[in-house]
Amino acid sequence: MVLSQSTQTNRFTPFTDEHEMFRRSARAFIENEINPHVEAWEAAEMWPAHDVLKKMGDLGFLGLNYPAEYGGADADIWFTIVLMEELGRIPCGGVPMGISVHSDMCTPALAKYGSHELRQQFLAPAISGDMVGAIAVTEPGAGSDVAGIITRAEADGDDYVINGSKMFITNGVQADWVCLLARTSPPDRDDGRGYKGMSLIMVPTNTPGFIVSQKLKKMGNHSSDTAVLTFEDARVPQSYRIGAEGMGFYLQMEQFQRERLVAAILGTSGMDMAVRQTIRYCQERSTFGKPLISNQWIQFRLAELLTEIEALRQLSYSCAALMSEDETSTEVTKIASMCKLKVGRLMREVADTCIQFYGGMGYMEETPISRYFRDSRLTSIGGGADEVMLGIIAKLENMEKRSI
Repeated sequence: MVLSQSTQTNRFTPFTDEHEMFRRSARAFIENEINPHVEAWEAAEMWPAHDVLKKMGDLGFLGLNYPAEYGGADADIWFTIVLMEELGRIPCGGVPMGISVHSDMCTPALAKYGSHELRQQFLAPAISGDMVGAIAVTEPGAGSDVAGIITRAEADGDDYVINGSKMFITNGVQADWVCLLARTSPPDRDDGRGYKGMSLIMVPTNTPGFIVSQKLKKMGNHSSDTAVLTFEDARVPQSYRIGAEGMGFYLQMEQFQRERLVAAILGTSGMDMAVRQTIRYCQERSTFGKPLISNQWIQFRLAELLTEIEALRQLSYSCAALMSEDETSTEVTKIASMCKLKVGRLMREVADTCIQFYGGMGYMEETPISRYFRDSRLTSIGGGADEVMLGIIAKLENMEKRSI
C-alpha cells in the first residue's frame, strides 16, 4: 500500500488528492440528494432504490472497482472505502445498507467470475443504476450457517428449476435481479447439507415463479426494504450460473469478505458521527449548573470510544490494503472477520453509551441517537453473527491444534 501524506493534518493516509476530490463529490451528493429525504423514507419504510441508484450511476459512483468494459471505473479499492465512509454519515442505517448491498455485496462474484454475457446483462445495468440488485443467501432455517441452505436449483435440459425460499433479503422488494445461492447437486449425490454442491445463479425477479412473499417489519433500518422471497418452479437458463457448478459456496465466501469490510467502514464512519454528535450535545446541555461535558467521566468515556473507533478504522484500512493484493487469502478472511466482529460490538457500545449521556432525550424518536441505537444493533447479526466471526478467527489461528 502506498501512503500519501495529508497536508492538512500531517498524518499519513491511504488517500490521494484524487480520492479526496471524489470524497467531496460523494459528500455533496449525499447532503443534497439523500439526507434531506431520510425522514420521509424512514416513515415510508422504503427508500427509492431505482431513483437513488440511477443518480449515483450517472455520476459514476457505482462499479468503482469493476471493469470499464461494463461501465465501471477500474479504480482502486480506496475509492470504495471513501464512498462507504461517506455513506456511513447518512443519518440512518437503512439507506447505506441498501446502496452497499447493491454496489459491493451482490455484484463482486458476478464481476469477477461471471461470463461476458452475464456481466453485460446484469452487471452493466447495475453499474449504470438501471437495475437494482440483491443477494439471496439466508433462509428461514439457515442464516450464518450458510452450509445449511436447502433451496434447490435442479437441472432440466438447459435450465435450472428453482424451489425454496430466502429470508431477510435486503432490497428484496425492489430488486430487478437476485444473486441466488442454491443447491445444484442432484439429490442422490447430496444429503442437503454441507458446503459442497452449491452454485451462484442470477435470477431476474420478473421470472415466473419468483415471488416476494412478504415485506418484513423490523426494529430498525426502516428505510431498507427487507423481504421473504419464494421460488416456485422458477426457471432460468443454466448459463445464468456464475462460475463452475458446485463452486457457489466458495464464491459466496469470497463475497462475504468484501461485505464484512464494507460493514466495518460504514460502521466506523457512523460511530464517529454518533460520538461527535454526543460531544456537542453534552457541551450544550447543562445539569447541576454546568455543562454535561464538564464531567470528567463523560470526557474520558467519549475519548476512549474515539480511540477504539480510530483503532478499528486503521484495522479496516489494513484489511483493504490486503484485499487489494489478494482477496482470496486466508489473512484477508481473518482480518475481515476481525473487523466485522469489532465493528458490531463497538457499535453496540457506542450506541448504549451515547444514549445514556443523552438521558431522556436520547429515548425520544426525534433524537438521532435513538434511531442509531435501533439501527446499529443489526451489525452484530447480519453478514455473519459475532459468534461466527469468532469461530473463523479461532480456526485460522489454529486454536484447536495443541502446541508443544
